[in-house]
Amino acid sequence: MPPFAESTIKGRSAGQDDALNQKSKIRMAREFAIPGLRTALALLIAAAVASVATPSAAQLFSTTPSPPAVAVPMPKPAPKARRLQMTASDPQKAQMTTGATPAAPPNPVIPDPRRNIPANLFATFDANQKAQAAKVSSYLSSLQTLVGNFVQVGPDGSKTKGDFYIQKPGKVRFEYDDPSPIAIIADGSSLAVRDRKLATQDIYPLSQTPLRFLLSDRIDLLKDTNVVSVTSDEVYISVTIEEKQALIGTSRLMLMIGTKDGQLKQWTVTDPQGYDTTVAVYNLDANKKVDPGLFKIDFTNYPTTPPG
Repeated sequence: MPPFAESTIKGRSAGQDDALNQKSKIRMAREFAIPGLRTALALLIAAAVASVATPSAAQLFSTTPSPPAVAVPMPKPAPKARRLQMTASDPQKAQMTTGATPAAPPNPVIPDPRRNIPANLFATFDANQKAQAAKVSSYLSSLQTLVGNFVQVGPDGSKTKGDFYIQKPGKVRFEYDDPSPIAIIADGSSLAVRDRKLATQDIYPLSQTPLRFLLSDRIDLLKDTNVVSVTSDEVYISVTIEEKQALIGTSRLMLMIGTKDGQLKQWTVTDPQGYDTTVAVYNLDANKKVDPGLFKIDFTNYPTTPPG
């Protein structure tokens, strides 16, 4: 990253110096904003969401040209600091009324970093694996709206929480709890990673994020994606999807569905460098009506390019 330097020019008025210093501070704040919060869903959240339903990459509301079709960047973590299991000791947050007592945050299941993932995109599956993949496909296709809470665990073991709202096809909003200023919004074609503190946002094609698999109106995982693994036990059905992009590399999305209740439990995005970001969801409500305004990308108060 190029270093920043402060310069003083003789004869410049105090007002001009203040303006230059202010712009320098804004540039520095952007350069050093924590990237880890901008990813989960995104390469989704991610290589996204992310890539996260197969919406067009065209941006419907953008007033500026779209950037190259690239995945939302993942953080550069310290792998040695990764924790294999998180605790849910945080106080329970107030939850939207669903008629049932809100559940406490779950303990995300962090995949073993030494796990072996099949590299063959043309892997064959037995009848049981095909049935499990079909069950997951049917569940994802049946959802039209979904509201709940999430716990995100980054590659370095850091944990953040928040609320999410899904309206299919192609719309999602992730609101991170304070002190994080980040929100992730998809409007059906574009995905915005918004920073409320800096009043800026980055725009990516939704089609380049894994989120599109969660947001597709209808999906057949074995037919529409590159499934490389299907496993199941008494707790989870896990389906791993692999994507290869020439300029970015290989990323993976592992979806985990409850074996007994058939509900979405969590997903893990693995970036091309091999680092995992896991998002566990809970307090799910598939019947709650969602305000369409939640999925509008604001290009007025959150410009996509810094002011001149």
